[in-house]
Amino acid sequence: MNNMKNRKRLFGQWHYLMALLLTLAMVSCGGEDKTGDQAMISGGNSKTWRADKELTASGDKDKLTDAEEQETMQFYADGRFALGGGGTLQTGTWSYDKAAKRLSLQFEGQGVSENFTVEELTENEMVLVANDGSRMELKAD
Repeated sequence: MNNMKNRKRLFGQWHYLMALLLTLAMVSCGGEDKTGDQAMISGGNSKTWRADKELTASGDKDKLTDAEEQETMQFYADGRFALGGGGTLQTGTWSYDKAAKRLSLQFEGQGVSENFTVEELTENEMVLVANDGSRMELKAD
């Protein structure tokens, strides 16, 4: 008789544990998607972004220089971009793969491309992580 009570209690605990694990899985998978779509990057026609904060790969704040604070990144809906500031201008094409959370910039005439992981993308904020682990937080103008 005592053995039967132990089995029932163990069975009840097992069900409780499974229900708890299922709840945790549902909560973790149902989180808000913080990476918006391509239109959030370029807007309807174009959208301008400015660096707000940079962090090193180790998470230390990397102070923006005055020149960096003046730089802008303008993304056009047709897939072109322009980086400017301090009398310089770089142009090229961009693409965004939402599923991979990857923003790619191909610089015109340089054969150079930059790829970033998009950690967060909303109408007003974009957080990019470079391959070296450094982070750049941008704000829409």
